[in-house]
Amino acid sequence: QVRLEESGGGSVQPGSSLRLSCVGSGFSVSYKIMTWHRQAPDEPRGWLATCAPGGATFYSDSAKGRFTVSRDVHKNTLLLQMDSLKPEDTAVYYCQSIDSTTWGQGTWVTVSS
Repeated sequence: QVRLEESGGGSVQPGSSLRLSCVGSGFSVSYKIMTWHRQAPDEPRGWLATCAPGGATFYSDSAKGRFTVSRDVHKNTLLLQMDSLKPEDTAVYYCQSIDSTTWGQGTWVTVSS
């Protein structure tokens, strides 16, 4: 059974950094195209970043230059390093394997002064 568990969110000030984690179970994160998404209040869920098995990464315009997606193969975990956070980054963050419809519970990120 595929499961995903996101963590690492929190409440931070603008300009701060956070690192989100997404632990996979029931499959290997290393062999899947993995994605990060986020959903702000009253907004649809949107794509942020993709990490391919060969190491290629792709980012939305809102993530490019500030966010870095990677994976820790030993921990079967997808990571999202977020720097220079802005209030508009406030959202629930989710990960997903591209070939699955399973979502985790998400992790809240609030950026506010």
